[in-house]
Amino acid sequence: MSDGGWGTAISLALLKRNHDVVLWGPFPKYIDEMRESRVNRQFLAGVDLPEALEFTADASTAITGADFIVMAAPTRFARGCLKTIRDAGLPAQARIVSVAKGIENGTLMRVSEMCAELLPGVPYTVLSGPSHAEEVALEIPTAVVAASTDSAMASEVQELFMSDVFRVYTSDDVVGVELGGALKNVFAIAAGVCDGMEFGDNTKAALVTRGIAEMGRLGNALGGRVETFSGLSGLGDMIVTCCSGHSRNRHVGEQLGRGKSLAAITESMGRVVAEGVTTAESAHELAQKVGVTCPIISEIYAGLYQSKDPRQGLRDLMTRAARSEREDFG
Repeated sequence: MSDGGWGTAISLALLKRNHDVVLWGPFPKYIDEMRESRVNRQFLAGVDLPEALEFTADASTAITGADFIVMAAPTRFARGCLKTIRDAGLPAQARIVSVAKGIENGTLMRVSEMCAELLPGVPYTVLSGPSHAEEVALEIPTAVVAASTDSAMASEVQELFMSDVFRVYTSDDVVGVELGGALKNVFAIAAGVCDGMEFGDNTKAALVTRGIAEMGRLGNALGGRVETFSGLSGLGDMIVTCCSGHSRNRHVGEQLGRGKSLAAITESMGRVVAEGVTTAESAHELAQKVGVTCPIISEIYAGLYQSKDPRQGLRDLMTRAARSEREDFG
């Protein structure tokens, strides 16, 4: 686990199932603060952390004897976390569960691919879906999906997390589930731009449906199944991230839509990470690599990295050549 909001919320979900949980974080002073105050004031304020939750800044201590290692760090830190796990002495029985939602810049790798490279042979599952940390921590009913190429491990992870407020489905489409969780963050930035420019429900609905079509085209070209993107780690996550006030990615877009620069927005967020900002770059490169047209992703990339005015981006999207809806899903 990492000491961010999502890692903390997932820890609480596991404690509800009476598992022994150790929360790891890279900053000893902050770990000590959480241990003493029983609050994660920086990333999940207002939620009391039970005495049963253990804390450590030492990776070896965190993973000693562990059956499952849940990776909750943002994707840009995933490679470093995997190296830390490897160097700390991975227990022979340990399996990796990733709850990160992104694509690594440069390599264009998903977390499962990084894990296969750095921890070859270690069983892997991705847990994803519409699940804000703030709501999971408060035990608001939530449904997610656990995907693994090993059906037995997917079922183990399902059993590990499943409770009366946290429902888990299984899948064997690791590629699709990882891509759904990653790409929806890019579209959430677009949704925020719409909010920042004070557009209405019509615009948001168009964005979500066109985004799902775009996600399906790109995801299918990269090896995911089209139907996965109509599920929890596609449409489900798209709805919650594009519409919620909890969404960091939607917040970034909203500020862009109001005319703020990306540098000013990210500075104001401090250590809080919006995965869609870096994923937009990777997704844009992936689309070009496989030759898939992704107009929304392209416009968000241009807005973030080429200083394109969001209003011009919207005009360019709305005035694209006419096409049939069926063609847009093809």
